[in-house]
Amino acid sequence: MKFKDYYEILGVERAATIDEIKKAYRKLAHQYHPDVSKDPAGEEKFKEIGEAYATLKDKAKRAAYDDLGRHPSGQEFRPPPDWARGQGNQNAQNNQNGQEYAFDDIDLADLFASFSSGKSNASNQNRPMPGQDYELATQISLEDANHGIIVDLNFTVPEYDTQGQLKQVPHTFKARIPKGVTNGQKMLLRGKGGKGFHGGADGNLYLNISFITHKLFRVVDHDLFIDLPLSPWEASLGATVKVPTLANAVNLKIPAGTRSGQKLRISKRGMPKQNQEHGDLFAVTQIVVPTNLSEKERELLKELSDTSTFNPRAHFE
Repeated sequence: MKFKDYYEILGVERAATIDEIKKAYRKLAHQYHPDVSKDPAGEEKFKEIGEAYATLKDKAKRAAYDDLGRHPSGQEFRPPPDWARGQGNQNAQNNQNGQEYAFDDIDLADLFASFSSGKSNASNQNRPMPGQDYELATQISLEDANHGIIVDLNFTVPEYDTQGQLKQVPHTFKARIPKGVTNGQKMLLRGKGGKGFHGGADGNLYLNISFITHKLFRVVDHDLFIDLPLSPWEASLGATVKVPTLANAVNLKIPAGTRSGQKLRISKRGMPKQNQEHGDLFAVTQIVVPTNLSEKERELLKELSDTSTFNPRAHFE
């Protein structure tokens, strides 16, 4: 039998807590999930990660695994002679001389599968086992986040069938994302993860929500930011301009003497919050000069240049 270092596979210390093991598993399972990973060996790594987690998350299996001692990954090894009897493993049989064998042609994963289902371990056989938790990423637009949306989720998860074989099982369902979510929010979908065993609760699905980059708006928490181009005369003399929002355009009064980079607040025109309130929309002013001037425009600007005493670099002196 070749030894597999389950701790090394998950990248955790042997003294790792169950939370640390679960966190490492979620990260690696997402990284090497067949629907996500581009690694040619990703599917094999995904199965290996699931095998390691299935053993280390279970207190009894982990204790039995630790009893096997430390060995380099891939090294041929044989469990101690009395290990199978002590752990209730029914794969170990007796030869004509009464000596135990049957470990030569068995995989470590099968060893622990039989460990949890052996006849001498019948008290654990029907023990309810919760299903696996999974994480899934989805992107939605700002408009969808503003109103809420129902998304179609399609993914596969590894599950054991009634014969104990690990298979990829498709999961397809609809999930409602309510308005008020934020960029990067993790949404809990109870019971939408892996199937439980022997009456155990189904696992949960954690939906990582991100916003698609918008052509106009930037989002920070529940506030929105938009760059607002102004002509030099609008900024100097003041004006009223139309500003788009996620709903309808609004009229915004530009104070005379507005500088480039100022943030003009439009109240409650940002993203919705879960308490029915809204964030704000901030228009960030950008002074834009014309590049193609008519003859008349040139004359007017020349006249302004000749008569104005304004010096934008006075602080240099």
